[in-house]
Amino acid sequence: MQADIVIIGGGASGIAAAIEAKKTDMRLRVVICERLDRIGKKILSTGNGRCNLSNHSITEKNYHGSVEAVRYMKGWQSADEFFSELGLLCSYDEQGRVYPYSNSAASVLNALRIRLAALGVEVISGFRAVDIKRGQNAYTVTAENGEKVSAKCVIIAAGGYAAPSCGTDGSIIKLMREKGYKVSKIVPAVAPLRTSPDSLKGLKGVRAKCKVSAYSRGKLLREEHGEVQFTENSLSGICVFNMAYLLSEHEDGLTLSFDLAPELSSEQLYDYLMNIKKQRPELGADELLTGLFTKNLAIYTVKRALGIDFIITGTSSWQSAQATHGGIHASEIDGRLASRREKGIYFCGEILDTVGDCGGYNLQWAWTSGALAGRNCALSLKGERK
Repeated sequence: MQADIVIIGGGASGIAAAIEAKKTDMRLRVVICERLDRIGKKILSTGNGRCNLSNHSITEKNYHGSVEAVRYMKGWQSADEFFSELGLLCSYDEQGRVYPYSNSAASVLNALRIRLAALGVEVISGFRAVDIKRGQNAYTVTAENGEKVSAKCVIIAAGGYAAPSCGTDGSIIKLMREKGYKVSKIVPAVAPLRTSPDSLKGLKGVRAKCKVSAYSRGKLLREEHGEVQFTENSLSGICVFNMAYLLSEHEDGLTLSFDLAPELSSEQLYDYLMNIKKQRPELGADELLTGLFTKNLAIYTVKRALGIDFIITGTSSWQSAQATHGGIHASEIDGRLASRREKGIYFCGEILDTVGDCGGYNLQWAWTSGALAGRNCALSLKGERK
């Protein structure tokens, strides 16, 4: 097949790239090559099926990696505006998280598919790309089954390693590394963190509101507030997910410290315990704490009276991770998200070395980086079509 632009990956960023490329120049033949039998599978799983599209508070502190995501996003339309043009109404919650008004990820994917069809974007499913070769006048992308697509430009939107069941297994990152591209250290992000099972004994199934502080060699790295969920060997919850990226730099010494009563000062907590002790003088310390915590957590807290710290030993598997930290390094791309090594290659989405916090930040990067790559790619071809 001959095309003007071939997009490797039919996830959020790949779809956004295709839409923007066609909007920029309707004459272009744009083809999406998707590994799975349908595009957009990962979109359906985001936000617990509600699809957390974006966040109304986008700041530099919400992104981590060598690629400065916010710098690329400045001046581009918000997710609300992007989806309004697709006929999808959005709403947002008290934390500023943006959702489709229907609260259904299926509504988002349906709106995207309708727009792709209206624009004439072609989709090849079951296409697992294994090679990208540059010829005299075009690139040839070859699939595992031998199928080939040739195009003047290639937009690589193949994602990272997270959620392999959704079609992303890091194989394109490996391919680009073999081609000489610099790739930052890869670790799961927006994911549960593992710790010693002995340190969690008695807490399986417990949920608690906490202030979580991340330390490395005594230095405070980050603080988060939220609900923590304890399993037999890991810590979960949004406030923990947002710490996972820290493992890329502090894998040999990351500790999480928990404040289980962050709303209370030391004096208030002391007064509360003294009052309870007067009311129930016959009870043990663990029973006194049941007015604050569940019984399991109360017993655990008494046993760990000197503090609750967990030494992090790693993250959960890629199957449990929502995003990838690491990827194509910022030094490999220019301000248009174009490759500095090969003319006509563009990157967008999770394959690049930037990851956002939990709360819509990664999808906003996908929409924006995809649109930016799609427009710039189309503009680079516009002169040739005149």
